[in-house]
Amino acid sequence: MNSELKEEFLTIYRENIHREGAEKLLDYMLKSDFFTAPASTRFHGSYEGGLLEHSLNVYHCLKDYLARDRAKNVYNMNYSEESIALCALLHDVCKMNFYKTDYRNAKNEMGVWEKVPYYTIEDNLPYGHGEKSVYIISGFMRLTREEAFAIRYHMGFSGIEDKNNIGKAFEMFPLAFALSVADMEASYYLESKGK
Repeated sequence: MNSELKEEFLTIYRENIHREGAEKLLDYMLKSDFFTAPASTRFHGSYEGGLLEHSLNVYHCLKDYLARDRAKNVYNMNYSEESIALCALLHDVCKMNFYKTDYRNAKNEMGVWEKVPYYTIEDNLPYGHGEKSVYIISGFMRLTREEAFAIRYHMGFSGIEDKNNIGKAFEMFPLAFALSVADMEASYYLESKGK
């Protein structure tokens, strides 16, 4: 795990998220594998600490997106630092305690078979993706309606949800669209398949 990234996450979280229950949620996260877990099994962030790195990348992408003049002045996307940090840093808490390491046989560069580790999914709370993050966060602190919808629909049109619901959520809650854009930017442009 990259201790610098963990410190950056903790600093952003503690400086910005102050509502009741925030410290209890952070304590829960510190006792989980959040800071060492991958972000996926094979795609973006599929390495130790990938979830932490992805969460920070989404935070920085969301900050940049919302800092645009058009986002602020034309689309009226003006959100508190707390809402921005909360949505970006916590959108994927559903991936805590979600992945496990298993082993399979593969040939190395010498052509010799060996056991190599890979990530698999062990979902002990099969409650979807974005909605599971909302559920976990809500067990510790209240979310605004816009924050809840942003986290719920952060996968945008790449998820398996009803496309009409996604479009309606983006129309009603612009933060949902902005978080989705930030998530895609981080996943496709900042994070490699493996490190």
